[in-house]
Amino acid sequence: MSLRHVSACALCLAFFLTISFAAAQTPATSAAVTEYVKAEMQRQHIPGLSLLVVKSGKIVRAEGFGLANVELHVPVKPETIFQSGSVGKQFTATAVMMLVEEGQIGLDDPLTKYFVDAPASWKEVTVRELLSHTAGFGDYPKSFNFRKDWTEDEELKLIESTPLAYPPGTSWAYSNFGYVTLGILIHRVTGEFYGDFLQQRIFQPLGMQSTRIISEADIVPNRAAGYRLVKGELKNQEWVAPVVNTTADGSLYFSILDLEKWNDALYTDKLLKRSSLDLMWTPAKLKNGQPNKGHYGFGWFIDDRAGHRCIHHDGSWQGFETAIDRYVDDQLTVVALANLADSQPGKITQHVAEIYLADK
Repeated sequence: MSLRHVSACALCLAFFLTISFAAAQTPATSAAVTEYVKAEMQRQHIPGLSLLVVKSGKIVRAEGFGLANVELHVPVKPETIFQSGSVGKQFTATAVMMLVEEGQIGLDDPLTKYFVDAPASWKEVTVRELLSHTAGFGDYPKSFNFRKDWTEDEELKLIESTPLAYPPGTSWAYSNFGYVTLGILIHRVTGEFYGDFLQQRIFQPLGMQSTRIISEADIVPNRAAGYRLVKGELKNQEWVAPVVNTTADGSLYFSILDLEKWNDALYTDKLLKRSSLDLMWTPAKLKNGQPNKGHYGFGWFIDDRAGHRCIHHDGSWQGFETAIDRYVDDQLTVVALANLADSQPGKITQHVAEIYLADK
């Protein structure tokens, strides 16, 4: 049977090959996590997954399960690089907040301050509302051509031509277009492509050596392949145009080892003041004074899970699904990166967290 015709279920038999390293943890907890992750990967038909658990500032688990590349039979390891999906939004939001702290951007500035040719409706939209998905911006329309190599100006014109879904600050609706616009805003304010700004101001200072903007043309060591299921068969990810793969709504490569460095920095003031981080991790209020229904801050969702405050986000893009859950009061972070479209790594991170939270 050729690889083209191997079913997803058969491929998932390979996921039991794992590469791992771990700090001290009880054998029962370690066994429970391993058993659960393998069973869930098999249930969801996930070819490969990378799992990170950080507790009290120490790596408890950084482990690869299954295959990063099915055709070449390459196992996932802690260094394996996945696409971020919308988990990348927290980096965009952090970059904006850096510029806010420096006085280059005002949270309550109208967008027309930076986009002078924008429609009149943008005069009522603030940077704060873009960050929190309360601006009335929409998402990619069903007719959007992901195989056209849009320029930044063309994308902006499309976004500007899309009517606001509701008066700014009166409701909440998740908006990728809002974060694409924030990337363009960073470019306009700094004169640098937002990805270069992230590299210089976040990734390099934190030693996140593998984190970068997506490029399918470049040689990228340890890059995983993305997959999708089509009538039960595993297929390669669908192709999208290069520029579409560089927007600020979530177009990054990273590994769990880099995300450990990112998580560690968020407990410090290396990047932002504590007051800025607290603002990002508090559900933004609407104009009526009520928190938004999405429980969204700036680049993060904020929820209570069985009495534990969880700051989290997931992502989905081009054959990859990602999730990061930070139980900040418990000093516990769980990350799962998977290379299968429509899989549910967020279900895995939540259950793994429950296992560790119960292991007192």
